[in-house]
Amino acid sequence: MKQTTTKRPLVLAAVMLAMFMGAIEATIVATAMPDIVADLGGFSLYSWVFSAYLLMNAATVLIYGKLSDIFGRRPVLFAGIGIFLAGSILCGLAGSMEQMIAFRFIQGIGAGAVMPIATTIVGDIYTKEERGKVQGYLSSVWGISAVTGPALGGLLVEYVSWRWVFWINVPLGIISILMLLFFLHEKVEKKKPNIDYIGTLLFLISISTFMYLLVEAGKTAYTVPLLIIGIVSLILFALHEQRTPSPIIPFHLWKVRPILIANLVSFTTGIILIGISTFLPTYVQGVMGKNATVAGFTLTAMSIGWPIASSLSGRLLQSIGYRTTTLIGGAALLAGGFMFTLMKPDLGPWWAAASSFVVGIGMGLTSTAFIVSIQNAVGWNERGAATASNMFMRNIGNTVGAALLGGVLNSRLSAYLKGSDDAGGLTINSVNELLGGQADLNKTAQSVLSEALTSSLHTVYIVVFLFAAASFVLLLLLKKGE
Repeated sequence: MKQTTTKRPLVLAAVMLAMFMGAIEATIVATAMPDIVADLGGFSLYSWVFSAYLLMNAATVLIYGKLSDIFGRRPVLFAGIGIFLAGSILCGLAGSMEQMIAFRFIQGIGAGAVMPIATTIVGDIYTKEERGKVQGYLSSVWGISAVTGPALGGLLVEYVSWRWVFWINVPLGIISILMLLFFLHEKVEKKKPNIDYIGTLLFLISISTFMYLLVEAGKTAYTVPLLIIGIVSLILFALHEQRTPSPIIPFHLWKVRPILIANLVSFTTGIILIGISTFLPTYVQGVMGKNATVAGFTLTAMSIGWPIASSLSGRLLQSIGYRTTTLIGGAALLAGGFMFTLMKPDLGPWWAAASSFVVGIGMGLTSTAFIVSIQNAVGWNERGAATASNMFMRNIGNTVGAALLGGVLNSRLSAYLKGSDDAGGLTINSVNELLGGQADLNKTAQSVLSEALTSSLHTVYIVVFLFAAASFVLLLLLKKGE
């Protein structure tokens, strides 16, 4: 007899496995990036490896959310995981930085489905009273991936190949698909798809243009035309969204103050998150001179703090309320961001890990509270889109952050090397050798590049701190009782 009842514990396990795949992707790739750059070259394209992935993730997440409300969660999640795995396999086969960026685009298209739909499934099968506790379980995935991801990534990089940090996704994705196939059963009233393709295209043109300008930091000859294209497409996007019956961004949900602030803070915390996870391994390896395993450990600390705080967040929401819980989280983000601005090479990786841990506490408290609040505010037919809208804002934050902070890093590096009398023929791409073990660099070149990287990354973390401050200010706008 065919099983038609959803088995919640097994579905939760499958969802956690799918989320683990996405979480481990973030920690492993960031840990492996210095070695990928050392092998493939192209340090000036460093941030594009993250930006390409994040752009397509952000551009597709709302489409997947809407499709899941139409066709059900399961088939849409299957499609996303399949595309993600195809991109992962191709990334592991990349022979140049340009190929890596192209394949990361594919991987990002699939990734847009994984996190929001996995989270929405949990919102579907658990009651309002259970969601806070279960969302804490989901956030624990970040802790598990934090312990295993960077450590596994460091071991793969040192003893096998960086290519396996992508291929490790394949068995995880297949197991998750099989478990959901057998244990998740949905009754979906299928509706005619009404997807905002024009809005998606206008959004993609706009965000791609602005991201390119941020990464290149004015170094392209087409700055003015690209700026015009970006502004015009953004205006057209805003006008179109007000008229279309099925907008890509459900702005009517944003009229509720807690949801509006949750989405805005998700944007700023997305920038903070990418600033730390993308550039901290480079600091630990290129400036502190540590190996990939130690660099991974510093990221592990953030992802351990995250689930600890997420588990507490569900209880705090009931005992002290939404506003106080998120304000405590905002204060932790502010404290962690400030610690990063004080980071120096002689403080060692322990300081970097402690800073990461405090930021993780802030992320866990705020993100869990946001998801629970949003899912409790809407019904099934809007839950996919509402959950996706919050993750969309974090993804946009990730995308803008990768581009903005990558631009800041490249700009500061270039300015430092041009202003140094000892730089000689050193360029931004000379950092490739610094991250590759420094065998081809003399002591003077090593010193100049290390100091340039230290100064440039310090500027990056000042920007990260400013966004932490912005997050806290936004959370202060919440009223008591919200």
